[in-house]
Amino acid sequence: MILADVLADYEKQLEAVGEEPEALSFVYRGLKQWDLTHFVLQLRQEVSEEDAELLAHVFSQLKNHKPAQYILGYEDFHGLRFQVDERVLIPRPETEELVDLILAENPSSELKILDIGTGSGAISVSLKKSRLLWQVTASDLSADALVLAKENAKLNQVAISFVQSDVFENISGSFDIIVSNPPYISENDKNEVGINVLASEPKMALFADEDGLAIYRQIIEDADKYLTPKGKLYFEIGYKQGCDLKKLLSLHFPDKRVRVLKDQFGQDRMVVVDNGSI
Repeated sequence: MILADVLADYEKQLEAVGEEPEALSFVYRGLKQWDLTHFVLQLRQEVSEEDAELLAHVFSQLKNHKPAQYILGYEDFHGLRFQVDERVLIPRPETEELVDLILAENPSSELKILDIGTGSGAISVSLKKSRLLWQVTASDLSADALVLAKENAKLNQVAISFVQSDVFENISGSFDIIVSNPPYISENDKNEVGINVLASEPKMALFADEDGLAIYRQIIEDADKYLTPKGKLYFEIGYKQGCDLKKLLSLHFPDKRVRVLKDQFGQDRMVVVDNGSI
């Protein structure tokens, strides 16, 4: 059987169980290390026994709701490659926008940065790679996540200080920027989360109490103790949380500017607290 027919048959079955059908060819291409041109040329070719076994194995994992990036073992983010597995969330494109925003608004060559809930290290490693003189500290409650984040820092050849900490518990010093993409999904919104996300990605990195606001509240209530006088806060947020977080931040930082910014899809996705000048 030719590759196109094998893929078409498996893709119908994936669609029937609520998975993205194109994930199969995405993973297969990645594992074979084929570019798009080579893949297209192979579509009319007979599938070897070895490749048929590979396709069946990938299909089985996707059918059981394992994310494509976990099968590949990596995800590309902000022009860098990050190892990912069940210890961490898979970095999302929306988070790249947060990294770009921080870099655009902070041209200074020497700043101290704290990334709370670093996960795979996507934010902290990307910032450090773009600003080599920045002093970047990355924390996470999960020791397993920190092991992987350290591997990603090494993979991308950047020096970062990693700390196991529940928010500020083990943090000392003051920072020019505190950034966080914390767990922010409310249990009430579980039905909006993809099947493969629920099946495979770490729950502690997804869900939070208080309608998803609990970790933000923890950070906000103590952030002033760890920010420099001109320090800034950057958060990734859930699309429903902009108004509530703006109220909470304005209460704790009455003299600072609070901005709610939209992502490329027009959804509220980032909140920034600063002194009103960029």
